[in-house]
Amino acid sequence: MHVLVTGGAGFIGSHLCDRLVQRGDKVWCVDNLYLGQRRNIAHLEANPAFRFIEGDVLDRPVLEALFADGRFEAVFHLAANSDIAAGNADAELDLRLNQLTTLEVLEAMRRHGVKRLFFASTSAIFGEASGDLHEDFGPLQPISFYGASKLGAEGYTSVYANQHAIRTVILRFPNVIGERSTHGVIFDFLRKLKANPNELEVLGDGNQQKPYLYVGDLVDAILVAWDKADAPFSVFHASGIDSTSVREIAEIVVAAAGRPDTRLRFTGGDRGWPGDVPKFSYDISRLKALGWQPRRHSTDAVRFAVERILANGF
Repeated sequence: MHVLVTGGAGFIGSHLCDRLVQRGDKVWCVDNLYLGQRRNIAHLEANPAFRFIEGDVLDRPVLEALFADGRFEAVFHLAANSDIAAGNADAELDLRLNQLTTLEVLEAMRRHGVKRLFFASTSAIFGEASGDLHEDFGPLQPISFYGASKLGAEGYTSVYANQHAIRTVILRFPNVIGERSTHGVIFDFLRKLKANPNELEVLGDGNQQKPYLYVGDLVDAILVAWDKADAPFSVFHASGIDSTSVREIAEIVVAAAGRPDTRLRFTGGDRGWPGDVPKFSYDISRLKALGWQPRRHSTDAVRFAVERILANGF
């Protein structure tokens, strides 16, 4: 297929581009490099099946020219602000980068007759709901601008699927970890440890407990959902097995960095920042029914991700 990946130079987007090219698709990657990095896709740029365009999907002329040139059969829309904490400093950030980018992409798809969409969503749309969160669970009460903007964007994809016959697959991501990340708990711990090897600040009380999924396993989930979903509008959850506490992650990081004597200092409270959800758990039975299975326990995924990040020159 001729495929557009928005946010394709980002953490998850670049891994997806790798796999799509390997599958034999012709891939256009557009990224404004707000969080994405050129080095993430540098190894693909000599491949004739891959094209990188530095541009902003909020720039309509750029997007229009891109769609006219690519004649896409499908769009994988991952362009977003994925740094939840950053959205607290600018109430419009997630509106622009998550919700309005989605509207611009959907409108370009409508104008050019592109009928297949993958949309990257998030557990943050549920807020602090408890229990194993099912795809049809409600009410949806996000507590971050990030979660609210993704929930709104999901609504737009539903409307376009209904009114313009755009076949849509939504995958709500868990906490995704691995090399090429630019933020998140592992990245933050390694950054802090580099600045002060003797003490590691841990936001909250360390008891925040979440499922973590290695990025390669997430890409597997994306492609299983993409290839096997048979409904006009499908929503899936992906997650690692069980969960891991922030304290455990801190201990794994200091051990892997060769600093077992580093003192952990907890800032206190049950969460790291406003909008942080201390605990959540996904029901992933719908995606498992299509044949996807997480390959790693959450804590094993954390250990593997730390190894990969360090090996790739953090």
